[in-house]
Amino acid sequence: MSKLLLFSLLLISAFVPEFAYAQQDLTAVTVTTNPDGSQEYSVTLQILAIMTALTFIPAMVIMMTSFTRIIIVLAILRQATGLQSQPSGQILIGITLFLTFFIMTPVLEEINEKALQPYLNEDIMSMEAVERAKAPIKAFMLAQTRVTDLETFIEISGTEGITSPEEVPMSILIPSFITSELKTAFQIGFMLFIPFLVIDLVVASVLMAMGMMMLSPLIVSLPFKLMLFVLVDGWSLTMSTLAGSFGV
Repeated sequence: MSKLLLFSLLLISAFVPEFAYAQQDLTAVTVTTNPDGSQEYSVTLQILAIMTALTFIPAMVIMMTSFTRIIIVLAILRQATGLQSQPSGQILIGITLFLTFFIMTPVLEEINEKALQPYLNEDIMSMEAVERAKAPIKAFMLAQTRVTDLETFIEISGTEGITSPEEVPMSILIPSFITSELKTAFQIGFMLFIPFLVIDLVVASVLMAMGMMMLSPLIVSLPFKLMLFVLVDGWSLTMSTLAGSFGV
Protein backbone atom coordinates (compact mmCIF):
# COMPACT_ATOMS: atom_id res chain seq x y z
CA MET A 1 0.00 0.00 0.00
CA SER A 2 2.93 2.36 0.69
CA LYS A 3 4.14 1.90 -2.89
CA LEU A 4 0.65 2.62 -4.17
CA LEU A 5 0.41 5.82 -2.11
CA LEU A 6 3.89 6.98 -3.09
CA PHE A 7 3.30 6.52 -6.77
CA SER A 8 -0.19 8.02 -6.60
CA LEU A 9 1.42 11.21 -5.32
CA LEU A 10 4.04 11.05 -8.07
CA LEU A 11 1.44 10.49 -10.79
CA ILE A 12 -0.79 13.34 -9.66
CA SER A 13 2.13 15.74 -9.78
CA ALA A 14 1.90 15.55 -13.58
CA PHE A 15 -1.46 17.37 -13.42
CA VAL A 16 -0.26 20.18 -11.14
CA PRO A 17 0.58 23.51 -12.88
CA GLU A 18 4.26 24.23 -13.24
CA PHE A 19 4.90 27.07 -10.86
CA ALA A 20 8.66 26.67 -10.51
CA TYR A 21 9.71 29.60 -12.67
CA ALA A 22 8.28 32.14 -10.25
CA GLN A 23 10.38 30.65 -7.45
CA GLN A 24 13.82 30.48 -9.03
CA ASP A 25 15.20 33.20 -6.77
CA LEU A 26 15.03 30.75 -3.83
CA THR A 27 18.09 28.53 -3.45
CA ALA A 28 15.96 25.59 -2.28
CA VAL A 29 13.69 25.88 -5.31
CA THR A 30 15.54 25.25 -8.55
CA VAL A 31 14.89 24.00 -12.05
CA THR A 32 17.71 22.08 -13.74
CA THR A 33 17.91 21.64 -17.50
CA ASN A 34 19.15 18.22 -18.52
CA PRO A 35 21.46 17.64 -21.52
CA ASP A 36 18.53 16.25 -23.53
CA GLY A 37 16.58 19.48 -23.05
CA SER A 38 14.17 18.19 -20.41
CA GLN A 39 13.85 19.88 -17.04
CA GLU A 40 14.18 18.40 -13.57
CA TYR A 41 12.72 20.14 -10.53
CA SER A 42 14.41 20.22 -7.15
CA VAL A 43 13.21 17.96 -4.36
CA THR A 44 11.64 20.96 -2.63
CA LEU A 45 9.52 21.73 -5.65
CA GLN A 46 8.53 18.09 -6.06
CA ILE A 47 7.44 17.85 -2.42
CA LEU A 48 5.49 21.10 -2.72
CA ALA A 49 3.75 19.86 -5.88
CA ILE A 50 2.91 16.53 -4.25
CA MET A 51 1.49 18.17 -1.12
CA THR A 52 -0.59 20.50 -3.28
CA ALA A 53 -1.87 17.58 -5.33
CA LEU A 54 -3.01 15.56 -2.31
CA THR A 55 -6.54 16.88 -2.77
CA PHE A 56 -6.74 15.15 -6.16
CA ILE A 57 -6.06 11.64 -4.83
CA PRO A 58 -9.71 10.79 -3.96
CA ALA A 59 -10.91 11.97 -7.37
CA MET A 60 -8.15 10.02 -9.10
CA VAL A 61 -8.92 6.81 -7.21
CA ILE A 62 -12.65 7.14 -7.88
CA MET A 63 -12.62 8.30 -11.48
CA MET A 64 -9.54 6.63 -13.02
CA THR A 65 -10.01 3.12 -11.65
CA SER A 66 -12.74 0.47 -11.39
CA PHE A 67 -14.18 2.15 -8.28
CA THR A 68 -17.09 3.94 -9.98
CA ARG A 69 -18.55 0.86 -11.65
CA ILE A 70 -18.29 -1.29 -8.54
CA ILE A 71 -19.87 1.13 -6.07
CA ILE A 72 -22.80 1.89 -8.38
CA VAL A 73 -23.53 -1.82 -8.95
CA LEU A 74 -23.37 -2.56 -5.22
CA ALA A 75 -25.66 0.37 -4.43
CA ILE A 76 -28.21 -0.82 -7.01
CA LEU A 77 -27.96 -4.36 -5.63
CA ARG A 78 -28.70 -3.13 -2.12
CA GLN A 79 -31.75 -1.25 -3.35
CA ALA A 80 -32.93 -4.24 -5.40
CA THR A 81 -32.89 -6.53 -2.36
CA GLY A 82 -35.06 -4.05 -0.47
CA LEU A 83 -32.49 -3.47 2.28
CA GLN A 84 -32.20 0.28 2.69
CA SER A 85 -29.29 0.36 5.12
CA GLN A 86 -27.66 -3.09 4.99
CA PRO A 87 -24.88 -3.48 4.09
CA SER A 88 -24.08 0.01 5.36
CA GLY A 89 -22.43 2.63 3.23
CA GLN A 90 -19.11 2.17 5.03
CA ILE A 91 -19.13 -1.55 4.28
CA LEU A 92 -19.92 -0.95 0.61
CA ILE A 93 -17.08 1.57 0.36
CA GLY A 94 -14.70 -0.88 2.01
CA ILE A 95 -15.73 -3.73 -0.30
CA THR A 96 -15.34 -1.44 -3.29
CA LEU A 97 -11.87 -0.26 -2.26
CA PHE A 98 -10.48 -3.76 -1.78
CA LEU A 99 -12.12 -5.08 -4.95
CA THR A 100 -10.71 -2.07 -6.82
CA PHE A 101 -7.26 -2.85 -5.46
CA PHE A 102 -7.67 -6.48 -6.59
CA ILE A 103 -8.72 -5.47 -10.11
CA MET A 104 -6.04 -2.78 -10.45
CA THR A 105 -3.19 -4.96 -9.15
CA PRO A 106 -1.80 -5.83 -12.63
CA VAL A 107 -1.76 -2.13 -13.51
CA LEU A 108 -0.08 -1.21 -10.22
CA GLU A 109 2.53 -3.93 -10.64
CA GLU A 110 3.37 -2.65 -14.11
CA ILE A 111 3.66 0.90 -12.79
CA ASN A 112 5.88 -0.29 -9.96
CA GLU A 113 8.15 -2.24 -12.31
CA LYS A 114 8.46 0.28 -15.14
CA ALA A 115 8.23 3.62 -13.33
CA LEU A 116 8.39 3.55 -9.53
CA GLN A 117 11.36 1.25 -9.00
CA PRO A 118 13.55 2.94 -11.68
CA TYR A 119 12.67 6.31 -10.13
CA LEU A 120 13.50 5.16 -6.59
CA ASN A 121 16.77 3.69 -7.90
CA GLU A 122 17.49 7.07 -9.55
CA ASP A 123 17.72 5.48 -12.97
CA ILE A 124 15.16 7.89 -14.45
CA MET A 125 13.99 11.42 -13.69
CA SER A 126 10.66 12.24 -12.07
CA MET A 127 8.92 13.49 -15.23
CA GLU A 128 10.00 10.39 -17.16
CA ALA A 129 8.63 8.26 -14.31
CA VAL A 130 5.32 10.07 -14.56
CA GLU A 131 5.16 9.48 -18.32
CA ARG A 132 5.92 5.80 -17.83
CA ALA A 133 3.25 5.57 -15.14
CA LYS A 134 0.62 7.08 -17.40
CA ALA A 135 0.95 4.33 -20.00
CA PRO A 136 -0.54 1.41 -17.96
CA ILE A 137 -3.32 3.58 -16.55
CA LYS A 138 -4.15 4.93 -19.99
CA ALA A 139 -4.18 1.41 -21.45
CA PHE A 140 -6.56 0.27 -18.70
CA MET A 141 -8.96 3.16 -19.28
CA LEU A 142 -8.87 2.74 -23.06
CA ALA A 143 -9.77 -0.94 -22.68
CA GLN A 144 -12.92 0.02 -20.74
CA THR A 145 -13.92 3.08 -22.79
CA ARG A 146 -16.37 2.92 -25.68
CA VAL A 147 -15.27 4.39 -28.98
CA THR A 148 -18.53 6.34 -29.21
CA ASP A 149 -17.78 8.08 -25.91
CA LEU A 150 -14.27 8.96 -27.09
CA GLU A 151 -15.65 10.37 -30.32
CA THR A 152 -18.23 12.41 -28.42
CA PHE A 153 -15.68 14.15 -26.20
CA ILE A 154 -13.22 14.60 -29.06
CA GLU A 155 -15.96 16.35 -31.00
CA ILE A 156 -16.95 18.48 -28.00
CA SER A 157 -13.34 19.54 -27.37
CA GLY A 158 -12.74 20.31 -31.03
CA THR A 159 -9.47 18.36 -31.00
CA GLU A 160 -8.17 17.40 -34.42
CA GLY A 161 -5.44 15.11 -35.70
CA ILE A 162 -6.31 12.10 -33.52
CA THR A 163 -6.13 8.98 -35.68
CA SER A 164 -6.17 6.25 -32.99
CA PRO A 165 -7.42 5.86 -29.40
CA GLU A 166 -3.81 5.74 -28.13
CA GLU A 167 -3.34 9.35 -29.24
CA VAL A 168 -6.24 10.61 -27.11
CA PRO A 169 -4.97 12.96 -24.36
CA MET A 170 -5.84 12.32 -20.72
CA SER A 171 -8.06 15.41 -20.62
CA ILE A 172 -10.40 13.70 -23.11
CA LEU A 173 -9.86 10.09 -22.03
CA ILE A 174 -10.85 10.60 -18.39
CA PRO A 175 -14.38 11.99 -19.00
CA SER A 176 -14.90 9.41 -21.76
CA PHE A 177 -13.87 6.64 -19.37
CA ILE A 178 -16.21 7.93 -16.65
CA THR A 179 -19.13 8.07 -19.08
CA SER A 180 -18.50 4.50 -20.24
CA GLU A 181 -18.19 3.29 -16.64
CA LEU A 182 -21.54 4.83 -15.72
CA LYS A 183 -23.24 3.17 -18.68
CA THR A 184 -21.68 -0.23 -17.94
CA ALA A 185 -22.56 0.02 -14.24
CA PHE A 186 -26.22 0.71 -14.99
CA GLN A 187 -26.33 -2.17 -17.47
CA ILE A 188 -25.00 -4.60 -14.86
CA GLY A 189 -27.32 -3.13 -12.23
CA PHE A 190 -30.31 -3.60 -14.52
CA MET A 191 -29.49 -7.28 -14.98
CA LEU A 192 -29.17 -7.73 -11.21
CA PHE A 193 -32.46 -5.94 -10.59
CA ILE A 194 -34.61 -8.20 -12.81
CA PRO A 195 -34.79 -11.34 -10.56
CA PHE A 196 -35.77 -9.27 -7.53
CA LEU A 197 -38.35 -7.37 -9.55
CA VAL A 198 -39.91 -10.65 -10.65
CA ILE A 199 -40.23 -11.75 -7.02
CA ASP A 200 -41.90 -8.46 -6.11
CA LEU A 201 -44.41 -8.83 -8.96
CA VAL A 202 -45.22 -12.44 -8.06
CA VAL A 203 -45.72 -11.64 -4.37
CA ALA A 204 -47.86 -8.61 -5.17
CA SER A 205 -50.04 -10.66 -7.53
CA VAL A 206 -50.52 -13.44 -4.97
CA LEU A 207 -51.42 -11.02 -2.20
CA MET A 208 -53.92 -9.23 -4.41
CA ALA A 209 -55.48 -12.54 -5.46
CA MET A 210 -55.87 -13.46 -1.79
CA GLY A 211 -57.50 -10.13 -1.04
CA MET A 212 -54.68 -9.03 1.28
CA MET A 213 -54.33 -5.60 -0.26
CA MET A 214 -53.57 -3.92 3.08
CA LEU A 215 -50.36 -5.95 3.52
CA SER A 216 -47.29 -4.41 1.90
CA PRO A 217 -45.78 -6.73 -0.75
CA LEU A 218 -42.31 -5.49 0.21
CA ILE A 219 -42.60 -7.01 3.68
CA VAL A 220 -43.49 -10.42 2.27
CA SER A 221 -41.08 -10.40 -0.66
CA LEU A 222 -38.02 -9.35 1.35
CA PRO A 223 -37.30 -12.76 2.94
CA PHE A 224 -37.86 -14.49 -0.42
CA LYS A 225 -35.39 -12.16 -2.11
CA LEU A 226 -32.81 -12.71 0.60
CA MET A 227 -33.31 -16.48 0.41
CA LEU A 228 -32.90 -16.43 -3.38
CA PHE A 229 -29.76 -14.30 -3.13
CA VAL A 230 -28.21 -16.65 -0.57
CA LEU A 231 -29.17 -19.86 -2.40
CA VAL A 232 -27.55 -18.77 -5.67
CA ASP A 233 -24.44 -17.51 -3.81
CA GLY A 234 -25.24 -13.99 -4.89
CA TRP A 235 -22.25 -12.21 -3.41
CA SER A 236 -19.78 -14.52 -5.12
CA LEU A 237 -21.61 -14.16 -8.43
CA THR A 238 -21.73 -10.37 -8.10
CA MET A 239 -18.02 -10.05 -7.24
CA SER A 240 -16.95 -12.43 -10.00
CA THR A 241 -19.17 -10.63 -12.51
CA LEU A 242 -17.69 -7.26 -11.58
CA ALA A 243 -14.13 -8.55 -11.77
CA GLY A 244 -14.86 -10.36 -15.04
CA SER A 245 -16.32 -7.21 -16.57
CA PHE A 246 -12.81 -5.70 -16.39
CA GLY A 247 -11.22 -8.75 -17.97
CA VAL A 248 -9.72 -10.01 -14.69
